[in-house]
Amino acid sequence: MSVPTVDVHAHVLLPRIEEAVAGAPGHAEHRELDARRNGPASSRVSGEMIGERIDRLTRVEARLADMDAAGVDVQIVSPSPSHYHYWAAPGLARTVYRMANEATAAHCARVPGRLYGLGLVPLQHPDLAVEGLDHALSLGLKGVEISSHAPGRELSDPELEPLWARAAESGAVVFLHPFGCTLDERLDRFYLSNIVGQPVENAVALSHLIFSGVLDRHPGLKIVAAHGGGYLPTYLGRADHGWRVRPEARACAEPPSAYLRRIWFDSLVYEPAALRALIATVGASQVVLGSDHPFDMGVDDPLDRLRAALPPGDELDAVRGGNAVALFDLKESP
Repeated sequence: MSVPTVDVHAHVLLPRIEEAVAGAPGHAEHRELDARRNGPASSRVSGEMIGERIDRLTRVEARLADMDAAGVDVQIVSPSPSHYHYWAAPGLARTVYRMANEATAAHCARVPGRLYGLGLVPLQHPDLAVEGLDHALSLGLKGVEISSHAPGRELSDPELEPLWARAAESGAVVFLHPFGCTLDERLDRFYLSNIVGQPVENAVALSHLIFSGVLDRHPGLKIVAAHGGGYLPTYLGRADHGWRVRPEARACAEPPSAYLRRIWFDSLVYEPAALRALIATVGASQVVLGSDHPFDMGVDDPLDRLRAALPPGDELDAVRGGNAVALFDLKESP
């Protein structure tokens, strides 16, 4: 059977969630922080961009047209990271994850075999995180999307251990997709909040998972890092050197570079040379196609960019879809 082309990084916008959180305690402060981190120019441009792409973010028919134009057979659809709302109190947090999981599942159910979904969990409330994951899986979703941190809580936090254990036990995929950078106003111009901030957050979050030993304790954990893992794969020598010379950096059993062969990375690194370098670092078996559809920091031609980086053959087919079929337990053909 032919291997489908699978885009693992695509988003759906769910306006009802924003209606549900509007006016809740903490919402105004969250919006102020977001505006401060992005700055007025980027906030304005992002609003215009969303308005122009709202059909592609919400309507299945528009999504399918984009997929067909790009040669994509299957999308793994995750909620817009703007829906994390990690500031929310427990009751509202439960409402957010349930609405996100149910709406994403309903969106994907419109086209069985072509759309599969990921849900959300409230990282700020570890006692609800496993509950949220189980809710997502009960709806037929393939796993969950998380940010690089929640306020006051890194991914190395011991209170998140039950989430990693349940994800590993169930075979759920955890899609690591940052939203917001704690460098705050230092990145509030030139869209640095995203251009620089997202890769920084990827690198920090992955480093917390690696250095803390999470991947040692949960070897079956399926982590997919958006944006090619950010800056981490490009400077592994420093991570390995620190692991060798600093005793406090030895909470993981192996040098940090060894763990990149246990993590999956999307192909959204833009340039053929960068994609070839990522594959050389982590292995072709650990890279999956990703577009960030339909946001402007994504690409409309992920398959063309993959073909520009790799010649026809087994490696291209693995990244194009074979790896994702195995990772997400998909059918061989849509």
